[in-house]
Amino acid sequence: MAEAVEPALFTKVTVYSLLACVAQFAVGFAFAQKWGNKCSAVDRWVLVWLFYDAIVHFTLEGPFVYMSLVGNVATSDNLLAELWKEYGKADERWLYSDPTIVSLELLTVVLDGSLALLLVYAIIKDKHYRHFVQITLCVCELYGGWMTFCPDWIIGSPNLNTSNWLYLWVYLVFFNGIWVLVPGLLLWQSWRDLRRMHQYPKKKNR
Repeated sequence: MAEAVEPALFTKVTVYSLLACVAQFAVGFAFAQKWGNKCSAVDRWVLVWLFYDAIVHFTLEGPFVYMSLVGNVATSDNLLAELWKEYGKADERWLYSDPTIVSLELLTVVLDGSLALLLVYAIIKDKHYRHFVQITLCVCELYGGWMTFCPDWIIGSPNLNTSNWLYLWVYLVFFNGIWVLVPGLLLWQSWRDLRRMHQYPKKKNR
């Protein structure tokens, strides 16, 4: 009896999907250099992230929400559906309109995407509400990440495929981990800057 042949780990869709992510980051980098030329070096990198964040929310997650509300990714036939089907190999919930995922992504697209653009404006124009928006966005991103995975972890992760390094370390850990690491760093930046602003008037009045 012939052994079942496992499907290839890397396909054209895999390569195109990863290249699309690189292209989105490159666009975010270009936007940050164009509109953040008067900002500090640190804030220019913050802008890179924020532009990339907004691009992902609007151009990837937005279509995902639409496909999930009118049907599901698994039965959709378009270029972005193929990208999500590739990610769905690591987390099946993205294929079949899981209500928790769709609810979170709907909030992420509308709220987080808008907050990212508002924060871009606040940084470029040096607005007083910059850190209020930054903290709000970071908390939303971290909460979204927790609620994406915690419900599945509680029931034993039946929807997660960790059988190979691509699905585990690239799709699940890396592409979700950066939405934990970067918001965490931005929260630390806000805490540091707010502490400095609080201490400066006291030193000035002495």
